[in-house]
Amino acid sequence: MIKKVHILLVEDDVSLAFLTKDHLEQEGYIVTHVDDGQKAWKEFLNGSFDLCVVDVMLPALDGFEVVKKIRELNEQIPVLFLSAKSLQEDRLTGLRVGADDYITKPFSMEEFLLRIKVFLKRSGLNYEQFGEETFGDYTFDFSGKRLFYKDEPIGLTQREAELLAFLLMNKGKLIERRLILEKIWGKNDYFLGRSLDVFISKLRKKFSRDQRVQIVNVHGVGFRIELVEKKASERSEA
Repeated sequence: MIKKVHILLVEDDVSLAFLTKDHLEQEGYIVTHVDDGQKAWKEFLNGSFDLCVVDVMLPALDGFEVVKKIRELNEQIPVLFLSAKSLQEDRLTGLRVGADDYITKPFSMEEFLLRIKVFLKRSGLNYEQFGEETFGDYTFDFSGKRLFYKDEPIGLTQREAELLAFLLMNKGKLIERRLILEKIWGKNDYFLGRSLDVFISKLRKKFSRDQRVQIVNVHGVGFRIELVEKKASERSEA
C-alpha cells in the first residue's frame, strides 16, 4: 500500500481553509487543518506530516514563529508560507526563517497545487547514483540529503539540500540561474531568482568553517561550487 501524503494546513481564514483543504483532498492528500499558531505547533509535535502549509498572520502565534519552532525540531520537512503580505522583504523574511517557498494571496489554486507537487517529487534529481561527496572538510550524502562538517551533522532544509545536490552534481561548472530555477523551483521568474539568492547565502554560511569551499556567483549568469586549495604560504602557516 502506498502511504498517502499528510499535510498540515495552518490557515485562520475559514473560507480559504475550506477551499484549500478540499482541493488538496481531491488530489489524494490527507489534510489536518488548524486555525492558529499554538494549535499548529501542538499538531506538529503530536503528528507525522510530510509537508506544512502555514499562513503568516495567525492568532496566538504568528506563522514566522511557528516555522522557527518547526525548524528547530525538523530541518527537512518542506514548509510553504501562504500570506497576504506581498512585500518583497516579507517574502525574504519567510525564506530566512526556514520556509522553502512563499505564496502570496490571492493565489491560483492550480499553481498552488503545482508547487506542492514540485516539493513532493523532490525535484526529480537522481541523487542515489552519486553516493557521497567529500568536499574539503565537508561530506554530503546524496541519498539522505545530509551534510556533515567532519563528523558533525549540519541541518539542511529540503530546498537547501536539493540546491546543494545540484551544485555538487556539477561541481566546478558554472550553472545558469535559469537552469537552477527551472530544475529546483520548477520555473524561472524574478521573485524565485531572489529566493535562489537567499538559499545560496544560507549555504555559504553552512560552509563558512572551511574557507576553501566557495560558491562563486558570476553576476547575471549563474553559480559554481568549487574547492580553492590553500596557497603554499598559507599551508606553511597553518
